[in-house]
Amino acid sequence: MSSETTGASYASAGVDIEAGDRAVELMKEWVKKTRRPEVLGGLGGFAGLFDASALKRYERPLLASATDGVGTKVDIARRLGVYDTIGHDLVAMVMDDIVVCGAEPLFMTDYICVGKVHPERVAAIVKGIAEGCVLAGCALIGGETAEHPGLLGEDDFDVAGAGTGVVEADRLLGPDRIRTGDAVIAMAASGLHSNGYSLVRHVLLDRAGLPLEAHVEDLGRTLGEELLEPTRIYSLDCLALIRTTEVHAFSHVTGGGLAANLARVIPDGLHAVVDRSTWTPAPVFDLVAKTGDVERLELEKTLNMGVGMIAIVPEKSVDVALATLADRGLDAWVAGEITDRGEHTTGAALVGDHG
Repeated sequence: MSSETTGASYASAGVDIEAGDRAVELMKEWVKKTRRPEVLGGLGGFAGLFDASALKRYERPLLASATDGVGTKVDIARRLGVYDTIGHDLVAMVMDDIVVCGAEPLFMTDYICVGKVHPERVAAIVKGIAEGCVLAGCALIGGETAEHPGLLGEDDFDVAGAGTGVVEADRLLGPDRIRTGDAVIAMAASGLHSNGYSLVRHVLLDRAGLPLEAHVEDLGRTLGEELLEPTRIYSLDCLALIRTTEVHAFSHVTGGGLAANLARVIPDGLHAVVDRSTWTPAPVFDLVAKTGDVERLELEKTLNMGVGMIAIVPEKSVDVALATLADRGLDAWVAGEITDRGEHTTGAALVGDHG
């Protein structure tokens, strides 16, 4: 009589527990690089631990929390088989939202969903997340890798994350600090970042059929390399501005574009006017526009157009702010100002044409 098991099992359903364990072992070294003094324990527990007694130095600590993913940019990574950059994008999407209110990023957790666990692939994704956390100054204290056979294809995956930061209550940044005459300082984007990829993929890949491996003269590299350029992580740049000069507000330019995201921090009665002629967007934006015959309004409400973060500062802070960002190797410029609302009906407007 045969001793072989013929009944159903987790493995026969497509879930490989041993591969998951192998992935955890491979990612441990990268997670360790993000460790902060407040972190307790390591990977393997049911929850990540962060010593909140560190917040005693605050008089009234406010916790800031955010969660996000990277959208359909993961499809580009999947097509190219490049998995160690998408984590930078995830950290940027989460932690740059948190720093907008002036909060210091503290810790982050991630969620990676795959059709099949390939340990080295999962470890590469976590490597990117860990490197992003180092750039944001936060710890990666835990996460989850879920295998969903039958729901996702073997090479399909998605990533999401949640983060927490802290800010002193009386140093909270936002609309109530903004005044007429404040300067709008734009910080350069590293590329498309992680928004608008449904439009980008539709235009460049589905309609035009451009191969990701092809060298594009105007870009100076392959299309795939351009589309996978990691999102700039501005967290430490913004905190440096807060330390060196007076800042009234930040705006993280993500889905919805520059005008819509800037409007989110403009108080009633005031208006932000941004002059397009103060910068020239990178060639990739023109490539999308021309290839898909995309109207400027559609382009600007979908993509960042070369600006990833905005700082709103009083006029007296402009020189120090620009010098601080320059010292950090970040291209930044005065792109506009805060005015009275007047005839405007929205919180922010783009005027002029790009240089």
